[in-house]
Amino acid sequence: MPVGTQATVKAVKQNELKQKVRAQIILGNTYHLYLRPGTRIISEAKGLHAFMGWDLPILTDSGGYQVFSLSDNRTISEEGVSFKSHLDGSKHFFTPENIVDIQRHLGSDILMMLDECPPYPATEKYVRESMELTHRWAKRGKEAFDQSEPLYGHRQFQFAITQGGTFQEYRKQSTRYMVDLDPDGLAIGGLSVGEPAEYMYEMTDLSTDYMPQEKPRYLMGVGRPENILESVARGIDMFDCVMPTRNARNGMLFTRNGTVNVLNAKWKHHHKPLDEQFPSELCSQYNFSYIHHLFKCNEILGLELASLHNLTFYLWLMHEIREHIKEGTFKEWYPGMAKQLMGRL
Repeated sequence: MPVGTQATVKAVKQNELKQKVRAQIILGNTYHLYLRPGTRIISEAKGLHAFMGWDLPILTDSGGYQVFSLSDNRTISEEGVSFKSHLDGSKHFFTPENIVDIQRHLGSDILMMLDECPPYPATEKYVRESMELTHRWAKRGKEAFDQSEPLYGHRQFQFAITQGGTFQEYRKQSTRYMVDLDPDGLAIGGLSVGEPAEYMYEMTDLSTDYMPQEKPRYLMGVGRPENILESVARGIDMFDCVMPTRNARNGMLFTRNGTVNVLNAKWKHHHKPLDEQFPSELCSQYNFSYIHHLFKCNEILGLELASLHNLTFYLWLMHEIREHIKEGTFKEWYPGMAKQLMGRL
């Protein structure tokens, strides 16, 4: 899912997301949209789809991760989490119930339950207490969702978020608890927060063992192309990450043969597309000496083309994954592809 934090995927227009990137769903950020422009304005527009001109699915996160990142400006309690806006210092309060209400007003297709994301590393006691609080919040959030209705005439779905840090027993407990709540889908939270990749893979593999196969499994905030391949191999269906667009704006491009830092001087004289067979406008129409030039001149077009390229690459990778799964060749194919994608050109 391309990340559209503030009702926009940075440097990419909505028609390009559909026609060039071929994105089927994007992600919006409840915390940021709640603060600006605010749910009142989005409600006046009849929801986020109409507000931003996007007629395909949208997933909105709960804001829990953003609150986690504001550790100096928030206080967690049984009732919810109080925090100060990063914009103007104003005080706000999120609860499992009003997070559902906010996302009802946003009108997203998939709503996430409020959770607490513990940092890494954290003590066993902190992780256990945080997980148990997330469970209690999830129960309240599920009840609030079941007792409310969509506002704009389309069905909304709710996903639960498992926690448990890097502790195997807590990951088992959390997954079982969330499965018993019977949400529409299940997300794995609290990973990709600084822990070694092998821990992320271990906890992912463990968690999916306890998730029903008929419901989507979503690994939040992941990640690099090789992380996606390794996580699909462990049973994950859905991903989001700012990396494709954020790295693009800093000159890093993803290709089938590894990453490219287009700011490096060696691309100044590269007058051919880097990968002529790759289905990206950047690779078929523009050469890399031109992209290098745009970045060196701080031209906006460079950011746009790089962002388009990286998003197209990520969606191409997901398409390739699906095809190999259908053909029964994924297990043999993905290790070599993962190794190839980790290279640098």
